[in-house]
Amino acid sequence: MAKNIEKIVLNSDIIPNLFGVLDCNLYTLSKEFDVCIKTCNDGLSISGEESMVFLCLKAFEVFISLLENENIQLDEQKVYYVINKIKEDNESIIKDWLDYTICLNSKLKPIKTKTLGQRKYISAIENNVVTFGIGPAGTGKTFLAIAMAAKTLKSNSISKIILTRPAVEAGENLGFLPGDLQEKIDPYLRPLYDALYNILGFDNFLKLKEKNIIEVAPLAYMRGRTLDDAFIILDEAQNATNEQMKMFLTRIGFNSKAVITGDITQIDLGKRKNSGLVSVEKILKNVKGISFNYFDSNDVVRHSIVMKIIEAYSRYEDNLMEKK
Repeated sequence: MAKNIEKIVLNSDIIPNLFGVLDCNLYTLSKEFDVCIKTCNDGLSISGEESMVFLCLKAFEVFISLLENENIQLDEQKVYYVINKIKEDNESIIKDWLDYTICLNSKLKPIKTKTLGQRKYISAIENNVVTFGIGPAGTGKTFLAIAMAAKTLKSNSISKIILTRPAVEAGENLGFLPGDLQEKIDPYLRPLYDALYNILGFDNFLKLKEKNIIEVAPLAYMRGRTLDDAFIILDEAQNATNEQMKMFLTRIGFNSKAVITGDITQIDLGKRKNSGLVSVEKILKNVKGISFNYFDSNDVVRHSIVMKIIEAYSRYEDNLMEKK
């Protein structure tokens, strides 16, 4: 195989971010492309099999462009994401992944999509009445939906945000917990509160909640209502039954949007109950104004080990299915 050596001259201002702490980004690139990367006074050199050196150069071109023009901070997730897209020969559309700002969080920092899967998800929310986000934990399904809800509220396009989750039934599953019904249910809604605090700020969230502009409630509380002029999010929808899914979807009123998120690999319903999230695509796949979006391990924006865990479980479950 042909060996090749390429040199890159770098702007000294971007070197710390490009190289990473203790040159961790260089180590990752070297390992993923099976090349040797050495630093020198004005940049670095890449040596190895010609095709791999070429791919590594492409990755550096993307990183340099992002650092010089987009003023982003490279982290482990971004590095691995770009590497994977370079390997798939999709580098021409990587920049769109970081160019889109949804809104500013409570600290006035931009909330941006971090993968192409996330970007397509946001586009689907913008262009459809009902959007499903289905995929593993850590892909930003709920957080991005809440960010879009906050953006829509700030633009006065809606007057209310409603966030809901299936909760275990009151009685034997909740009865042993101390407190009234709301205090029993709050632990199930905590992830929604956390996302709202991040995006809106704690004080602003409390003000909006007191004015009933933001409502966080278990799914059972949605029965019998018609939700007009609202942005409605159903989270953990894999734990909604077919009946509950139908009930939720038929709550949507005029000038409203609904986003349904869930992970069909983590269904907690009893054996006798079918998940409404599993059935719903077969039922609604041809309905205009409804979009189904699927995330995979490439869209995980937590620690890289989460991606590896998801892939390992997927292989294990595939093997079990083959044995059956």
